[in-house]
Amino acid sequence: MLIEVCKSKIHRVKVTQAELHYVGSITIDEDLMEASNLIENEKVQIVNINNGERLETYVIKGERGSGMVCLNGPAARKVQVGDIVIIIGYAQMDFEEAKSFKPSLIFPDANNKLS
Repeated sequence: MLIEVCKSKIHRVKVTQAELHYVGSITIDEDLMEASNLIENEKVQIVNINNGERLETYVIKGERGSGMVCLNGPAARKVQVGDIVIIIGYAQMDFEEAKSFKPSLIFPDANNKLS
């Protein structure tokens, strides 16, 4: 049996941009992607702490060290610049494997940087 589990999480990161007139996605600083074990084009769930919105999109690699977290396309209507979001990546795995799996969780600072 396969189950879906949390694989990656960027916990409480600040939205730095929202670009409505762009093909949909979320652009994330490459440092944050690497640290959380997310890859370009991976499907993620975005949870907005400020307004309770939840949405799914895919990851685009942002400039390394920039702190960028930009919601693009229709997702831009679900956030405001400055909102705090949680970005979650999931993986399917065997039930027994999932029992011992450890997700990559990161907790950036107020400027979307890693300590």
